[in-house]
Amino acid sequence: MSGTFRIGISDDFYTEASEPLQYVLAKKLAGVAGVEWEKLETGGGRCASAELLRGYDAVFALATKIDAESLREVERLAVVARWGVGYDRIDVPALTRAGVALTITPAAVRRPVAEAILTLIFALSKNLLQQDRVARAGGWRGDLPRMGTSIGGRTLGSVGCGNIGQELFREARSLGFGRFLACDPNVSQEKVRELGVEMVDMETLFRESDFVTVNTLLNERTRGLVREAHFRLMKPSAYFINTARGPVVEHEGLVRALRENWIAGAGIDVYPVEPPPADDPLFRMDNVIVAPHALAWTNELMTDNGSEACDAVLAVCRGEVPEGLVNPEVLNVEAFQTKLARRRG
Repeated sequence: MSGTFRIGISDDFYTEASEPLQYVLAKKLAGVAGVEWEKLETGGGRCASAELLRGYDAVFALATKIDAESLREVERLAVVARWGVGYDRIDVPALTRAGVALTITPAAVRRPVAEAILTLIFALSKNLLQQDRVARAGGWRGDLPRMGTSIGGRTLGSVGCGNIGQELFREARSLGFGRFLACDPNVSQEKVRELGVEMVDMETLFRESDFVTVNTLLNERTRGLVREAHFRLMKPSAYFINTARGPVVEHEGLVRALRENWIAGAGIDVYPVEPPPADDPLFRMDNVIVAPHALAWTNELMTDNGSEACDAVLAVCRGEVPEGLVNPEVLNVEAFQTKLARRRG
């Protein structure tokens, strides 16, 4: 192993996940010879500068942005380890050109996000918020605006059927749903046959599902993927749930669908801009449950994210190819291979 391996930790960890961060650092990195870490001060702008990145072999990223300008004349950096699975704030082609690997933590995220989706399904179908408000106001069940809905025999649909989508169906198998539908151009019917999932087109999924969930990454292909036309296809008794990324959904179309009661309601954990503006119409609607992009955030999620990210970074520190690699093309980039060889010493 050649020289000190320096890790920069994006400063948003220290305000949003300080406790699990410290636990993971102590458990996974403390005592590892030749490894040092420190806070990466982005100055609150959440975009890492090239001047900052030049001094590190690895970066732990939460919501920090890294673009092509961030990587200008950055030669030492070998890996960016994202705690989570979304990487829409990171310019992956720019990383690859610079010989930098990008890793994510799919194993850590899979179950917590699936549990978050199921939480919203139950809360929406049982009118949980309305039940709470009526009881707090001194009312009783006759004051409820409507009856709840059983999920038995209902159809659960997922836009996207990768890591999280498949886990959602896996966990939901014993809950009594009548059908599972999914739309994903990258997943074959054969791959999900054992889960009982039917692969269909977007229009069929929105038309026939009682619960539509979004489980896809945000990229140029998926930005604005769910549009007003899709909400018009939904049953008036159906619910829409998004725990993936806000820009995947045309926000104005969602607002109109809820305001005009095209659908029964929605559970929203993500927004076009985060944090969202205080005047977002969703916050004034009784048929929406909202959360601050934290519904899946548990101590277990963050520590598992951290452990998985640390394992990836330590693999690079040893001169090995890390797990959770987003850009396998980097393996053919001479600069990256040189960095690994240097670590093998």
